[in-house]
Amino acid sequence: MYRERWVRLQKKMRDKGIDAFLATQNVDIYYLTGSMQTGYAFVPAAGDPALFVRRSVTRAMTEAKTDVVPLASLRTFASELSARYPALFAAGSVTLATEFDVLPVQAYMRLQSAFPGVTWTDGSLLIRETRMIKSAPELKLIRQAAAVIDTAFEAGVAALHEGMTELELMAAIEHSIRRKGHLGLMRMRGYNQELITGMVGAGAAAALPTYFDGPAGGEGLSAAAPQSSGRRRIGRGEPILIDIGCCIEGYVIDQTRTAVIGELPDDLASAYEQAEQVLRRTEERLKPGTICEDLYAAALKQVKEAGLSDHFMGYGSDQVKFLGHGIGLEIDELPVLAKSFTYPLEPGIVIAIEPKFTFPGRGVVGIENSYAITENGYEQLTRSREGLIRLP
Repeated sequence: MYRERWVRLQKKMRDKGIDAFLATQNVDIYYLTGSMQTGYAFVPAAGDPALFVRRSVTRAMTEAKTDVVPLASLRTFASELSARYPALFAAGSVTLATEFDVLPVQAYMRLQSAFPGVTWTDGSLLIRETRMIKSAPELKLIRQAAAVIDTAFEAGVAALHEGMTELELMAAIEHSIRRKGHLGLMRMRGYNQELITGMVGAGAAAALPTYFDGPAGGEGLSAAAPQSSGRRRIGRGEPILIDIGCCIEGYVIDQTRTAVIGELPDDLASAYEQAEQVLRRTEERLKPGTICEDLYAAALKQVKEAGLSDHFMGYGSDQVKFLGHGIGLEIDELPVLAKSFTYPLEPGIVIAIEPKFTFPGRGVVGIENSYAITENGYEQLTRSREGLIRLP
């Protein structure tokens, strides 16, 4: 499995004339080596990679699928690489790629100082496109996460009642998934983007905009965490958005369902039905070769015909410009179902599709499923019951 990852990344490097890739971010290091210990994963364009570790070398040696090399300090890193890959560095002109999208400027400047004469280039897309295609073991873990989140969703619905707070509902869900192996975090790559377990909110609170790059914000517990569940009590006749994820052995699932105690107003119920229709129409085109931006364009056309464009994926200036996103080790992976993303779907891609409608002062309705693209179409990974969940 790991060798297949190295080979795919190495091919991308050779196609672009890059000599090696240096992974600095925890998730990328884990993906390439099987360990998340502090250090750097070095992948040459030809030959075997190695994990250079500052801490903990002992643990890395039990986890990593690559050779583990103790790294005394950044000052010695260049000489240690030269000793391990003499042919690569003997050429005198080396181009190294690394993750410009997540590497702090200060850390990058230190690397530049440690490797004088090396040409650095952005390798963000190299690693993200490599990770975009999931292997069978990765899909197995995402399926496990989907099974856990289904159980947690039902636990939340069973606990849901009028007058409970959003936080109490979220706590019931989190209690269930933590006991079944949820890591307790959902990793994101986007700068300054954070995610708890998801976005669980009701009524006007769910429609509050926030910094999080999604169609529903949530009140949160304070300005220090201005998203997801707050202490507002859930009332009758308002949409309850249960947008939750789970992380099993690093791999995430993403799912949304909408519930209501009693009945929704007719226009909100109609908007929910439209969200399901967008999802069904999108599913019809989930097959290899379909261009990602075309799925988004088709959804925009569909909601415009339904007269709901102003509410699709947010409201006003807070609307987000996508229909779905890749998932895997991070919740915001490639590809994105959005304008200018011209990736064709191919087997192994896993995407979450989340048509939602936001009504300021009233709430958010919608649905989200996660799918794996297969040779002939797709496999739906999320398994929770669909339809508007009505509670007496």
